[in-house]
Amino acid sequence: MATKAIPVGYQGVPGAYSHMALLQYFQGQEVQAENFVLFEDVVQAVAEGKVRYGVLPIENSSTGGITDVYDLARRYSIFIVGEKILKIEHCLLAYPGTCLENITEVYSHPQGFSQCSLFFKEHPVMRQFNYFNTAKAAELVAEKKDPHMAAVAGVQAADQYGLEILARGINTNKSNYTRFIIISREQELVPEADKITLIVSLKHQPGSLYRLLAHFAQQNINMTNIESRPYPGRPWEYYFHMDITGHLTDPAVQEALQQLPEDTTECKILGNYPADHGKEA
Repeated sequence: MATKAIPVGYQGVPGAYSHMALLQYFQGQEVQAENFVLFEDVVQAVAEGKVRYGVLPIENSSTGGITDVYDLARRYSIFIVGEKILKIEHCLLAYPGTCLENITEVYSHPQGFSQCSLFFKEHPVMRQFNYFNTAKAAELVAEKKDPHMAAVAGVQAADQYGLEILARGINTNKSNYTRFIIISREQELVPEADKITLIVSLKHQPGSLYRLLAHFAQQNINMTNIESRPYPGRPWEYYFHMDITGHLTDPAVQEALQQLPEDTTECKILGNYPADHGKEA
C-alpha cells in the first residue's frame, strides 16, 4: 500500500524560502506542499487540521524576530515540533535580457529589502515596492516581462520562474540565516528534543522579569532568545516569547517551570523539539 503524503503548509509560492525550508526539513519523506497567501492562513490551516504541519519563518540573523509569527503563535492553539535554519542569499532577478542599469522598480518582502539595505543605498534609482514575499515578487516580474522591473529573491526563485540573476548575494550580512519553525496542532515530544519555546506574561510588579530569569539561572538553564511583544488590549503591558535549552522531562527544567506561576499571569509552553544545530552558531 502506498504511503499517504503528509500535507504541509507554507506561506508564499514555489521558490519561496519557506518552500525551500519545507523541502529540506521533510527531506526523504513524501509530502504534499500547500501554499497560502498569509502567515495566518498557514496557522489557521494547521489549527483546523487542513494540513498536518506548517512551516513559518520566525527569526532572521540580520533583522531579528518576525513579530507577526510571534503573535500568531500566542493567539492560536498550535505547537512547535521542529525547526530548520536556512542560509539566505538574496539576488536581484529580472526578465532575461534586462540590464542592471535599466532597473527602476524592485519588488520583494520588506524583510528582503531590510536585509539588502547597503545594495539599495548604492543604487538609489531603484524604488522599492513591498510585496507578499520574495518568490511571489519573482513570479510578478516573470509575468510582467518589464525591462525596468526586478525582484529580490533567491536563486531557487530564478530557477522556478525563468529569471536572470543580475546581482548575486546582495544581502548586507553575508552570514544571513533565517530560522523556520515547524508547527502542528498536536504536541510531539521526542527523546532528542533540546529546545523549549514558551510564552509568559509577567505580573506588573517591580523585579518580576528579574525573578523570572533567576528561576532559569538557578537551574543552570541557558536562554537562547527572548523577545517582548505588546499585550493586546493592555496598553504598556508586554508578554515575552522565550527559547530555553533542555527537555521537559529534565528535573532542572521541571523545577524552573514550577516556579514560574509566582511571577507570571500567563505561561504557555509552545513546544519542546530538536534544535537545528547546523548553522545556529
